Amino acid sequence: MTTSEQESGPEQRWILQFCHGYDGPFLDCARQYAALFVGTPYKVCTVYLTGAPSEEVVRGSASDEVLFLGYSSRDVRGLKLRAIRDIRRIAGIRNFALCIAHRFKPVYVALLGTDLPVIGVHHAFGDYQRRPRRLFANFYRKRLALLGVSNAVRDDIRAYLPSWPSERIETLYNRIDIEAVQAEQVSREAAREYLGLPQDAWVVGNVGRLHPDKDQATLIRGFALALPHLPTGSLLAIMGSGRLEAALKALAAELGVGEQVRFLGQIANGRRYFKAFDVFALTSDHEPFGMVLLEAMAAGVPVICTDCGGGREVAEGGGVLFPLYDSQSLAEILIKTITEPKDCSFLSDGLLRFSDERVRAAFWELPMAMR
Repeated sequence: MTTSEQESGPEQRWILQFCHGYDGPFLDCARQYAALFVGTPYKVCTVYLTGAPSEEVVRGSASDEVLFLGYSSRDVRGLKLRAIRDIRRIAGIRNFALCIAHRFKPVYVALLGTDLPVIGVHHAFGDYQRRPRRLFANFYRKRLALLGVSNAVRDDIRAYLPSWPSERIETLYNRIDIEAVQAEQVSREAAREYLGLPQDAWVVGNVGRLHPDKDQATLIRGFALALPHLPTGSLLAIMGSGRLEAALKALAAELGVGEQVRFLGQIANGRRYFKAFDVFALTSDHEPFGMVLLEAMAAGVPVICTDCGGGREVAEGGGVLFPLYDSQSLAEILIKTITEPKDCSFLSDGLLRFSDERVRAAFWELPMAMR
């Protein structure tokens, strides 16, 4: 399926954006990178390796052209020869200057299927932990540059590829369309009604998979320690699902806060309802970036985050940090949020660091960007 805003002449230069899929946050990642080229001579063609054609995805990609290869995850295991042939064919259709590939599989396919310079964008830790991947990256290093979505991810890549010059492995933060996110966020009252939360309760919010990396166990322990000093009827609301749900519910019951911890389950487009929270706490021990922190800040909600990973870089400009696994420190911060409330107008300054405009300017200053 192809969608093109307008026909272009033979001299038109294009950017090929190659994405593994559009699930979860990756549709907005495609939008973010298409936005880098707004107001430039380049048009953007976004290609999705997996996923069925979708008009909603076409709109969300904010690109001049969108293509769906339609593979399943099983289809692209191994050598991915069909995908390589497809991307080679696409690369011959237009006058592409560069390929931006998200995650390792698209980087692999783009390098084998085209002669283009490739910028690989990495959204997680450990992408080059495997030796074959390091060998592959080193073989193609003359036309491969790498971006991490935070300094933490960038430093992880640099540690696995120590011989690479630093300017070939840089940071480009994830970003947020502040006005668009704020426009879709509903009022505090509407959000609480939708989530089934009392209108008069003081609510600590958390969003994430119920997975060890997100460490909601520390969050529950910290909330339990703080609860005697919080307003009567205070609640902890956890939005998300996962394999630890039963264990986390058992922990809450063991600590005597089973009735005060609400497990909301998976909520579609959950950021719409962030105004339901009085404070947002992220206790992850392995967070590559922390987009939910930005979405909470956009809602005007104070944020608390563990002092590690990419989440630290987001919260440093607009939140409060506490040591990893330290439930006592978390409890003290929650109590202080009540006893020493702060003006949250500073949140807008923290958000601006991650706006499309600010990060677009940063991209064009990178040595790997086109001049």
